[in-house]
Amino acid sequence: MEDTIVSVGIDIGTSTTQLVFSRLILKNMASLVSVPQIKIMAKEVIFTSEVHQTPLLSATEIDSPAVRAIVEAEYKRAGMTPEHVDTGAVIITGETARKSNASEVLKTLSGLAGEFVVATAGPALESIIAGKGAHADALSRERGAVVANLDIGGGTTNIAVFKNGEVIDTCCMDIGGRLVKFNEKGCVSYSSHKVGQLAQHLGLSLSQMQPLSTQQMQGLAEAMATILAQVLGCEPATELTRIMATDRLLSLDYAIDYISFSGGVAECMNQENSTPYENPLIFGDLGVYLGRALAQSAIGKRYQIVEAEQTIRATVVGAGSHTTSISGSTISYASQALPLQNLPVLKFSAEEEALPYWDWEQAIGKKLHWFALEEEQQVPALAFRGPKAPGFDAIQEIAGAIIRAMGPRLEPGVPLVVVVENDLAKALGQALQAITGPTRLIVCIDAIAVNQGDYIDIGTPVAHGNVVPVIVKTLALGY
Repeated sequence: MEDTIVSVGIDIGTSTTQLVFSRLILKNMASLVSVPQIKIMAKEVIFTSEVHQTPLLSATEIDSPAVRAIVEAEYKRAGMTPEHVDTGAVIITGETARKSNASEVLKTLSGLAGEFVVATAGPALESIIAGKGAHADALSRERGAVVANLDIGGGTTNIAVFKNGEVIDTCCMDIGGRLVKFNEKGCVSYSSHKVGQLAQHLGLSLSQMQPLSTQQMQGLAEAMATILAQVLGCEPATELTRIMATDRLLSLDYAIDYISFSGGVAECMNQENSTPYENPLIFGDLGVYLGRALAQSAIGKRYQIVEAEQTIRATVVGAGSHTTSISGSTISYASQALPLQNLPVLKFSAEEEALPYWDWEQAIGKKLHWFALEEEQQVPALAFRGPKAPGFDAIQEIAGAIIRAMGPRLEPGVPLVVVVENDLAKALGQALQAITGPTRLIVCIDAIAVNQGDYIDIGTPVAHGNVVPVIVKTLALGY
């Protein structure tokens, strides 16, 4: 059995707004007499939009109607409607995620992008998505190596480190090509607070309408490149390096084998340490200067540079092709409860899961008391690894503990959602349903790994109802 679903990726970044549509091929890998094992076997980009400049009303506000108009026009060009879309992600990234009306933009797109399209942003998730779109994860798997991808956009540099195909570290730096903008005379028209601190350290002024010489622009770009080299361990980090971090620095408790570059700034550099842009202020910012500085930095002298499969489109390709996972086939769900969006995850620790099942009720209840809910009628999805081969009695005890802890907190019509890693969701879901009765909506899925603090979206069933698409969001909007 083979099936296809369509995924959309929409990236609203500091400098650019883009869309891609991808086709995901699902295939049953089990024999005819076995339980279905549905896997994503292939991912194919079927449409890429033009690269649009992100429309802004001011330095702190996105032009929401203009963003919607861009998305509507690209849907029309692609011959797509929201009904065609099964899964995907809207990603507001970089400096744009910090704009005052970022949430309003997401609401503006919610009815257009498709029934199961999620809105996410955050430095860790953005780094991972861009790294996958750049093919760094696949390269690390193919070569059995550690690959660090630097996605350098207009507002931030998102770094994801992959080992054998798995993410082992991420960080985000407030370094990007559009953190300083210039008018046609080379005078500063905008600068971010963080870059202002960096400029002050260099003895430069970034006051409005203050002109900068070519040498000063080059010096500022070289300072940015030096900080990124420090983050990668080419030289010791300084206090200034830590100041320019959005969240944290890389741990570097591993050896990096290869470096790749993606993002808009990667378009401004190549292996020959040159640039295709004769006018360095062609975009009215530091992007070309930063690309040149990176090409000549210590990074290339310390590490082997590999070409990214995608540069300026890495994040949007990652959002459209790499955000979706597929649940296991032995699941139990009330179809009328789906899709579900933005469910916070209540995850059992290993120590809590090792408790006797009769103590689970107290452990769940303790976390529910302090768990911050996003919306009034929303309860978290309970998540745990689960025993590998549980017997009937164990399933009944687990189900009983879950219902005793979470049942009283469930309003009528609100589904009980349980996410487990091991293959027991169907039996557990049936046990939960037997205790609660037929009126309670139960969604119990497996083969999905989540962590405390994640948010999860569960889409409508695909592959003839055998599986559901799932998107795990490491950080919610707003950082």
